[in-house]
Amino acid sequence: MTSEAAELLEVLWGRASTAPVSASQLRVLFILEHNEGINLRTLADALGSTPPSTSRLCDRLQAVGFLERRAALASRRELELYLSRRGRAFLTDLRARRESALQSVLEQMPTPQRSALLKGLEAFCAAAAAQIHEDGGSAARSA
Repeated sequence: MTSEAAELLEVLWGRASTAPVSASQLRVLFILEHNEGINLRTLADALGSTPPSTSRLCDRLQAVGFLERRAALASRRELELYLSRRGRAFLTDLRARRESALQSVLEQMPTPQRSALLKGLEAFCAAAAAQIHEDGGSAARSA
């Protein structure tokens, strides 16, 4: 049942298009949202990727205006990565579209089942967060 629910969620979220970014680029945006000012190596580690591949992802995000690179105050040679105002607006809009898609499904559910789902999702989030923190994963990896 969880696999089917996850697949249906993917379909619903797919309707709330993530264009003009790919799934990998979207993950970068989510990581940056929670880890403003990280450097490229830290981002690459969070993605489980290489710095050159991560740099190319960032190049594309910067080209569409969703990411800013700034010189670090401590070291001019190091760059820090930030979401741009446009990148934040994109995530806000994406979340609103996703929420709207989910809301239409939830409205079709009887109230008792909606309440049960909410309790179940709260428990799931708590358990998943605990497991991520136990495994030594960062919040960036959960994005």
